[in-house]
Amino acid sequence: MADSVSEAYLDSIRRRFRNYKELGERAMAQVEDEDLYWLSVHESNSVRLNVKHLSGNMRSRWTDVFTTDGEKPDRNRDDEFVEAGFETREELMAHWEAGWACLLDAMDSFEPDDLLKLVTIRGQQIPLMDAINRQAMHVPYHVGQIVHICRERAGDRWQSLSIARGESGQYKSKPTD
Repeated sequence: MADSVSEAYLDSIRRRFRNYKELGERAMAQVEDEDLYWLSVHESNSVRLNVKHLSGNMRSRWTDVFTTDGEKPDRNRDDEFVEAGFETREELMAHWEAGWACLLDAMDSFEPDDLLKLVTIRGQQIPLMDAINRQAMHVPYHVGQIVHICRERAGDRWQSLSIARGESGQYKSKPTD
């Protein structure tokens, strides 16, 4: 039988994933369409590449999580880092939404008793909780790249996604999310 810690963990991780989805969306909303494809240097990741990779990873990992390997045979990870495809913001955001739907639908389906069930990723069996934790480390890495690129590209138009510089004092006594 599940305990309250397992339930609290699932509630927390669901909120955190949704927060990172929103953070990426709020950042991307602040830039022009062409900024989504901008590369600072060769071999860096554009917003498009980060979206392609995150979405591909989420779809692969969280589709049929208990019955198939998390590295699906039809996934071409290397293609996720090729600057092609999703030529419009609408196409890119549809891909973003599809990846997040796989992840969030899976998270919403999990029960506390599922956390120790084994799942397979690249032929290795690990507890579901470990697979979730791996995703919870992976998502912020790439969403952080998206935010950084968008902040650089927006320049003076940038609206802080958190507490703006110099405004920390007014937030010290407010509850955090």
